[in-house]
Amino acid sequence: MSQLLNQILEHNQQFVEDEKYVPFMTSKFPDRKMVIVTCMDTRLIELLPASMNIKNGDAKILKTAGAVVSHPFGSVMRSILVAVYELQAEEVFVVAHYDCGMSKINPKDMIAKFKERGIKEEIVDTLEASGMDIEKWLKGFDSVEENVKNSVKVIRNHPLMPKVPVHGLIIDPATGRLDLVEDGYQQ
Repeated sequence: MSQLLNQILEHNQQFVEDEKYVPFMTSKFPDRKMVIVTCMDTRLIELLPASMNIKNGDAKILKTAGAVVSHPFGSVMRSILVAVYELQAEEVFVVAHYDCGMSKINPKDMIAKFKERGIKEEIVDTLEASGMDIEKWLKGFDSVEENVKNSVKVIRNHPLMPKVPVHGLIIDPATGRLDLVEDGYQQ
């Protein structure tokens, strides 16, 4: 067992025994009827909810690298649809952030890192031979604003998405300031 896993499990045992979970108890339905797609950046773990006045139980929060909704039939879009149809979400917020690491991703460098960590060249070659453009799949984005607009567009134009407001925002990961990119009510 890793040292980190051991620390987590020890803490968790004490957390449960001391009933520290009680303040976090809520239902599976978001009180503010919203779903947020945001980045997995560590700076946003507490900052994003605080900056949006969201407490435990208020929202469904989906985290992806770059707050990207890249595929209309991928797991992120499926989760948004589940939030809307099954969990009573009535608005969608795409919240990316400035200084995002996805804008700095170099697919060639990442592929080299795959190989450095033991992924065989044949695996990469087989994926590419099957028609997968690995570099395109790994590429981030050049503009955070355009990324937000593209993710909002994918959600709004989904054939299974009902008419709900889909907003696009960018958060400053230092201050929590939110800049509006797309207002879901002005479609």
